[in-house]
Amino acid sequence: MLRTLAQLISLVFHPLLITTYMLVILLLVNPYMFGVNSIFNEEARILILIIFASTFFIPAFAVMMMRMLGLSESIEMEKKEDRIIPYIATSVFYLAMFRFLLSDTSVPVAFKAFVLGVVIALFVAFFVNLFSKISIHAVGMGGLLAMTIIMMTSYYSYGNFILKSEIIGDQLISLNALLLSVIIICGLVASARLFLNAHNIHDLLGGFLVGFATQFLALRIFEMM
Repeated sequence: MLRTLAQLISLVFHPLLITTYMLVILLLVNPYMFGVNSIFNEEARILILIIFASTFFIPAFAVMMMRMLGLSESIEMEKKEDRIIPYIATSVFYLAMFRFLLSDTSVPVAFKAFVLGVVIALFVAFFVNLFSKISIHAVGMGGLLAMTIIMMTSYYSYGNFILKSEIIGDQLISLNALLLSVIIICGLVASARLFLNAHNIHDLLGGFLVGFATQFLALRIFEMM
């Protein structure tokens, strides 16, 4: 039962899904940054679909093809050697997505900076992976937590935000509650990876540090642009 739960947590918060989750959070907290008044607007839904396809579906499909072609021994990529080619392929996909977003004036700097942070984190993780099996789950969660903090302090300083929905109505949500939720999720993902013996504590701490630090580095780069 616990193993199944740990696997489910690892799947739901797969690293390739983090970019989509961050986009959803930004659209929920301040959709006006994207030129819409709700995450349920058609423009917002189309953007979510594009990001999901570009940062999850296509890279995931590429990894599956690599497994079928024998370029990787396991879809879980348990050995660090199995991760080299998928790292390179995923980094190329994310770099292309960042280049596309950079020229799109309808996408706010907040999300562009986050995607740049993800790209930098992927290249750093690739380099570290040559020597140690860094946790890419931890990299993703570290980036998600960092971007949540950056969003609260730099892009949206209000203590609450209103979730506009035609289904449940307008709901007032605390940003502190959002931050606490992300922290709890970080702990759940780390615990799941440890329980599955996928990583040790050093792999998780290293991955979290990479994901967290690269977001602030990306923000600094945009500030200097």
